[in-house]
Amino acid sequence: MSTTGAGAAGPLVFVVAGEPSGDVLGGRLMAALSRLTGGNVRFAGVGGESMAAQGLRSLYPIEDLSVMGFAEVLPRLATILRRLRETERAVAELRPDVVVTIDAPGFTMRLARRLRPLGIPAVHYVAPQLWAWRPGRARRIAGLFDRMLALFPFEPAFFSALGIDTLEVGHPAIEAPTPEAGDLRARLGIAPDAPVLALMAGSRAGLARRMLPVYGEAAALLARRVPGLVALLPAVRATREAAEAAVSGWRLPAHVLAEPGDRRAALAVAGAAVTTSGTSTLELAIAGLPMAVAYRASPVSAFLARRMLRVPHVALPNLILGRGFVPELLQERCTPEAIATAARELLAGGEAARLQRAGFAELRALLGGGGVPPSERAASAVLAAIRREG
Repeated sequence: MSTTGAGAAGPLVFVVAGEPSGDVLGGRLMAALSRLTGGNVRFAGVGGESMAAQGLRSLYPIEDLSVMGFAEVLPRLATILRRLRETERAVAELRPDVVVTIDAPGFTMRLARRLRPLGIPAVHYVAPQLWAWRPGRARRIAGLFDRMLALFPFEPAFFSALGIDTLEVGHPAIEAPTPEAGDLRARLGIAPDAPVLALMAGSRAGLARRMLPVYGEAAALLARRVPGLVALLPAVRATREAAEAAVSGWRLPAHVLAEPGDRRAALAVAGAAVTTSGTSTLELAIAGLPMAVAYRASPVSAFLARRMLRVPHVALPNLILGRGFVPELLQERCTPEAIATAARELLAGGEAARLQRAGFAELRALLGGGGVPPSERAASAVLAAIRREG
């Protein structure tokens, strides 16, 4: 088993990310650890493109773990369990100085439970949203980690009350570079005055395949009402093929963007966005781009979610600010007509868009406190865990 890092004698950090959003967090965390240690750190674990860019050679493809929802997990269960055993075995063989698990609680919590007897310091990055689902289940993770790193300011009080040492480090979305349009319009042949809609179907292949047909119908309806409309679809490696296949049958100009930097440029060019619920909602909020959230789960997953959900909102901006200023088009409300109507209103730039931008300004102020970049605060907490500091 190989490890990476400039400093051969430096601490070995075993990082596990189970989905593309966690891979982005992991890449930023690794970069911050390298900066704080002067490059005297080594890495091993599981990640994707962002972590690979920081030198990680993943044990296996992150796509093996990138699945969400009961009905979606079941067909992949054998693969996930095999990867769980492989990860546990790798940690036992390498004996790293710290294990950092990132989000993906369905996988990482099970891994942490298996690793705890090894006595290796453990840090979990991104507190699970148990406050939104089943608060009582939070007690089941007490004792699994030496420290949990939370993204939101209200989370430490919730978890600390249950005896879980929790530190708010801030949300890394605020570290994303300011979107710049650059020459994207010229490169794609989009007229300077053409209205542009960003369509973000998620970073998991299964979710993208489920949402793209709905987005396609919505875009067709919208194009009849908004002359000259162009759709931009930021994609990742796992979703690029599905996105390109979907747009090949669309009757409006649509561009799949998967090159580095194109995602940020798309957010600067677009006048509004439609996105699945998740980390992308915060990315759009930080960029100041008005959005509608659309999500359609499998019937089984939707049934279970309705039974477990304990909060009035799903979109993170709504959850954090405690009000529903971003439209949530979920399940039976996730229709092409509803998406097209919401997107048209936002593209018009009226009161709905103005209220969202005001909310996004509040959100940026709330998440950006402290002065130190969130990834650097997280890296400092990981190094403290290695030193076994409280």
